Amino acid sequence: MRADAQVNVRTGDVVAQPNPKPARRLFRRAKWDAQPTQSSAVLIATVGIPIPPAVIARAVQLSGGRPVAVLTIARIYGYSFGLPSPGLLPTRKEMDEQLALVAKAIARLERRGVEAWGQVASTRRYAKTIAQAARARGVDHVLVVAPEVPRWRRLVEGDTARDVRRRIGQEAEVEGITV
Repeated sequence: MRADAQVNVRTGDVVAQPNPKPARRLFRRAKWDAQPTQSSAVLIATVGIPIPPAVIARAVQLSGGRPVAVLTIARIYGYSFGLPSPGLLPTRKEMDEQLALVAKAIARLERRGVEAWGQVASTRRYAKTIAQAARARGVDHVLVVAPEVPRWRRLVEGDTARDVRRRIGQEAEVEGITV
């Protein structure tokens, strides 16, 4: 028995110290990582498509030697009012593809002598996530890479670059690049 241990007066048993963590924390696992906050000059954001070399060159030009952040979005299908379903989340294969896209972009940036950071985010709301990442990193320029889509589809789904520009406001300059 330790000298500093508390003893129950009635029974003489050692009283166990309460667990410093609440019970909820013991059994709950973290579902996401914290938002990275490394300062960057440029954020390259893509909605799940490869980043062309011209965008990498533009990012290097805009960065002026400062770090560049790469963000790719793994889409969660469905809508926010529906019941949650694991079948609507990105699969492991889709996440691995996104990680490969980020790794390839970082390798290209580092070959050009620029420090780079990468991140993969799963979301339904592209513009909101890109704007949050841009604010967290304090970027001056956001390059949004989106696929070339027909006009009717852009009308239905919205233009990602325009939505990001609306959410960020004057905090950063947003360029939409279609591939």
